[in-house]
Amino acid sequence: MALKATQLKVGDTYTECLVEDLKRTQIVMYAGTSGDYNPLHTDEIYTKDVAKYPSVFAHGMLTMGMTGRMLTNYVGDGRLTKYGVRFTSQVWPGDTLHSTATVDSVDKGIVNLTVETRNQNDVVVLSGYAAARID
Repeated sequence: MALKATQLKVGDTYTECLVEDLKRTQIVMYAGTSGDYNPLHTDEIYTKDVAKYPSVFAHGMLTMGMTGRMLTNYVGDGRLTKYGVRFTSQVWPGDTLHSTATVDSVDKGIVNLTVETRNQNDVVVLSGYAAARID
């Protein structure tokens, strides 16, 4: 069932758990799907010894994709007209992510949303915006 303009008001929020306990396997599977084998995401030794990070970390686009799924779960498939983000912190193996969409405006069949994804420590890992067609 499609989201209706009459169901929305400024300040409404929708929150969803994107992932509980992100596994390294999920990160490597994303590398294979995207073709992005940057060693920061796949090679623990390189990441620790050369790049000096505590561990491999997730691709920003993996986090963006999971957040995008939350948005389409909220507004419906095929309804997004804009979607942009900033990656504000790394996502590590073991992280649990929750994402929230907040209604900024509803006008002429378009809902504008602010989007934020946070980890289990309440650190913002992604912030952005989206717009979607609504009935």
